[in-house]
Amino acid sequence: MTSQKNLFKVSMLMLLSIPVLISSCKKDDPAPVSNTITDVVVGSANFSTLEAAVLKANLQTTLSGAGPFTVFAPDNAAFTASGITTTTLNSLTSSQVSNILLYHTIGAKIMAADVPVGPNAKVVTASGDSVFVTKNANGVFVNGTKVNTADVAADNGVIHSLSAVLMPPSGNIVETAIASGLDSLVKAVLRATNGPGGDPTLAATLGSAKLTVFAPTNAAFTQLLSALSLTRIDDIPVATLLAVLRYHVVGGRAFSSDLANGSLTMLASGNTTVSLTSGAKITGNGNGGNASNITAVNIMCRNGVVHLIDRVLLP
Repeated sequence: MTSQKNLFKVSMLMLLSIPVLISSCKKDDPAPVSNTITDVVVGSANFSTLEAAVLKANLQTTLSGAGPFTVFAPDNAAFTASGITTTTLNSLTSSQVSNILLYHTIGAKIMAADVPVGPNAKVVTASGDSVFVTKNANGVFVNGTKVNTADVAADNGVIHSLSAVLMPPSGNIVETAIASGLDSLVKAVLRATNGPGGDPTLAATLGSAKLTVFAPTNAAFTQLLSALSLTRIDDIPVATLLAVLRYHVVGGRAFSSDLANGSLTMLASGNTTVSLTSGAKITGNGNGGNASNITAVNIMCRNGVVHLIDRVLLP
């Protein structure tokens, strides 16, 4: 009987110790590690400028939320290539930086394998503006900008590292030309629109139709005037100016990722020649083999895209 009592006591002690053991185990369990999009950005040295932008925009809590999100994340080299430093970010308001970052953010999880094949599928971003994504043999592109590293996992979505910063459109093609300081191009468009024998619909078409414009810089027009022994754009006959301007336009959105070596048909008529072998160049039939360098690409507009060139294309 005594042995049975002792066995009962031992059994009871064992049962009473179980909650203590469970409690002890629970206290020793490590807390789950957070790996939200904000955590990934903060934890990567390659995203330090992006981290500064997220903090400036007060989006760290949003990007730690449930999501899911897809973030096209420019790395430090992308910010540098786009001319955006922490000093630049500090000069902007929180709202301005937030608008830029939300333009890189989609309220759904999109893996690289889910990106539509084909040119420029429209996707609405968290800012309300649209980006255009493409997947082809060369990789995944957003507004013509290549994804460097795809499918970086996060608890609340996915990150795709980008090679450049995406800038939201600030207006249509004409408004973007004005904002970009392309004074000579704007003056040429107005003369070709309003001058005698001009096309009164030209400016309106550039402001509304879906187009790609290879936009000559002010220096390009200065070079043209010098070659023509003229001093003012107003000295160029309107008919000539109109034909030249139409020769800089392609129908639809043609991002840099859509360009290929060979002939490119312009919207009005005639072909140009694109060469991507040694830098990006485009040459008009009337340029005597003198190529124009494409000096800036993929400037987004509400109705298309603009690429800057350093020589006026001649039909």
